[in-house]
Amino acid sequence: MTAQLPETASRKYDLKFARWVRDNVYGGGKMNMCMQCGTCSGSCPNGVEMDVGPRKLFMMVRAGMKDEVLRSSTLWECTSCYRCVVRCPRGVPVTYIVQGLAAVAAREGYAPKIENASFARAFWWSANTFGKTDERLVTMKYFFSFGFLEGIRKSLANLKIALGMVKAGRMHIGMPHKIRDSKGLQAMLKKAQEIEAREG
Repeated sequence: MTAQLPETASRKYDLKFARWVRDNVYGGGKMNMCMQCGTCSGSCPNGVEMDVGPRKLFMMVRAGMKDEVLRSSTLWECTSCYRCVVRCPRGVPVTYIVQGLAAVAAREGYAPKIENASFARAFWWSANTFGKTDERLVTMKYFFSFGFLEGIRKSLANLKIALGMVKAGRMHIGMPHKIRDSKGLQAMLKKAQEIEAREG
């Protein structure tokens, strides 16, 4: 009697997605050098929190499992410590590829809806606008991203903390502080966006 292989073992590879990653994700051109040794997954300090880990994630890319790859928690559990990059015996830029896939997942609507995303947008808005973060504005923008009434509720719930920070001199009152060369900052950010768009 012939043993039946599981469906995943007999699945034919669909290289269209792997080729797309190679051509459109930063570092993807080196993914074909991965020999599945597992050094990346074994080196990852957050590997136990990932559903598949980078080694298996790369195999899934090769297998054409786009939906599974872009829904993987590995993309969001990566802390960018770069251990995998340093230790990879083939020089595969694992972290960069995982970050690139996360960007694709966010762009195509696969990214999970988490509060961190709202906070990150508020943080970036402040840094982009003033050249530094104003904790008052970041916090308020974050609170009100959940809606007007929820913003009021969260603000009142944290009022005592805010007043304590003001009293201790840890939070200033008045206009937001800005860096001197705001034009220079905007020029740098614009150049960074141009490089990012050019490199995909």
